[in-house]
Amino acid sequence: MIEWLWPAMFALSPLPLFLRWWWSTRERSQAALTVPTLLAFSEITEESGIQQKVHRLRFAMLWIIWLLLLVAAARPQWTGEPVTLPTTGRDLMLAVDISGSMATEDMAVNGDYIDRLTVVKAVVSQFVEARRGDRIGLVLFGTNAYLQAPLTFDLTSVNRLLTEAPVGIAGGKTAIGDAIGLAVKRLRLRPQEDKILILLTDGANNVGEVEPEKAAELAAFDKIKIYTIGVGADEMRMPGLLGGLSRRITNPSADLDEDTLTSVAATTGGRYFRARDTQGLLEIYSLIDQLEPIDQDPETYRPTQALYYWPLGASLFLFGLFLLADLRGRHAA
Repeated sequence: MIEWLWPAMFALSPLPLFLRWWWSTRERSQAALTVPTLLAFSEITEESGIQQKVHRLRFAMLWIIWLLLLVAAARPQWTGEPVTLPTTGRDLMLAVDISGSMATEDMAVNGDYIDRLTVVKAVVSQFVEARRGDRIGLVLFGTNAYLQAPLTFDLTSVNRLLTEAPVGIAGGKTAIGDAIGLAVKRLRLRPQEDKILILLTDGANNVGEVEPEKAAELAAFDKIKIYTIGVGADEMRMPGLLGGLSRRITNPSADLDEDTLTSVAATTGGRYFRARDTQGLLEIYSLIDQLEPIDQDPETYRPTQALYYWPLGASLFLFGLFLLADLRGRHAA
């Protein structure tokens, strides 16, 4: 839909007509011309008839140029359909462990067992899609912690970056403290009051420059709430020494440091969750959605595009043609 910012400019449309009328009235008030012979009068009459047609054409062209200038001055703009903007809700960082142990195949899905990271990617992707209105960032960590995606409304890109992350690319160890510290660094300067970090791991802090408890204190100082999630089954049946004739039961989550994860969450006013299977992980993220709901009203705007340069360009082009025709007419005369 086309709208006009200054439609009052169209009130100047008849100005050239008024000026033409005023000029013709002024000419008629001058003294009449005395013609000595009828022959000369006839020649002048024929020439004046052609000149009148030329004058009318020139006037029409100038008037069109004038109207185009008025259209440009009225500032036309195209207004599109309403577009819903993301609401400015929470700033939420995800810190996901991608160390080598996340390749452990102990998560049950439809009777089959698949690796932890694949399940985490699927569940977290659903969680991210449901958080429209929040800015979400992504930290991946193993031996080192990396900012994979800064805080953004572009949830599709965050999901893609998480999905494409291979297990073990950040190293085989687990730097939980560094991951918290990096997330706090990104969240601490944000103006929002609701700043959340969700940290998921299957191990214990065994490398890095910052201890998890110290990083948690920094987060609490900046009013950043941390939810921690320990992922991994409690038991897994492994082939015994005699192959398929005997099986032994092991605990694949023996290295999970639940005490530290619980302490980190408690220090910041968050909670610790234990995900032993896929359904448990889904329930945890559903519970976090309830604890940190998105309650802002959506904002909409109508995109606009200025169109004044089209009539302005057309008027300048016609005026150039007018000057060129006038110059050629004078040379011909």
